Amino acid sequence: MYLKLEVIVLPVSDVDRAKAFYEKAGFRLDLDKTAGEDWRGVQLTPPGSECSIIFGKGITSAAPGSAQGLYLIVTDIEEAHAELAHRGIKVSEIFHDAGGLLHHGHEAGEVTHRVEGQERLDGPHPERASYGSYLTFSDPDGNGWVLQEITKRLPGR
Repeated sequence: MYLKLEVIVLPVSDVDRAKAFYEKAGFRLDLDKTAGEDWRGVQLTPPGSECSIIFGKGITSAAPGSAQGLYLIVTDIEEAHAELAHRGIKVSEIFHDAGGLLHHGHEAGEVTHRVEGQERLDGPHPERASYGSYLTFSDPDGNGWVLQEITKRLPGR
């Protein structure tokens, strides 16, 4: 079986505000369609991605801002930080994990719990190890994104 993730649904409170935010962040507008007064769908795609996001009116009953831990992969975390900041997106500082594991429990840059032996440290991974450096940002509703630097994929990926 071959499964390919195509679309992620984001819960937002203001469709036009969310659309403006994601366009400002560099996402490509694919669709802005209305079907009557009770439905509007806006689909955008992050640059270089095959998976899109969709939000709108009548799309989901999830609480606005409840989508967390949405990963975007970049090949240069410092370049991505500079680009998003230049576009006016409020991003966290770049960080890495002392234990070399995935970031642990922070939504939009805030540590919500600690894992023994793990600690969030400032700056990119000292060896710029693939999978080791992060930054975070949130949309206006609080949906949380994590950018992770990957320069060399694990085997089979």
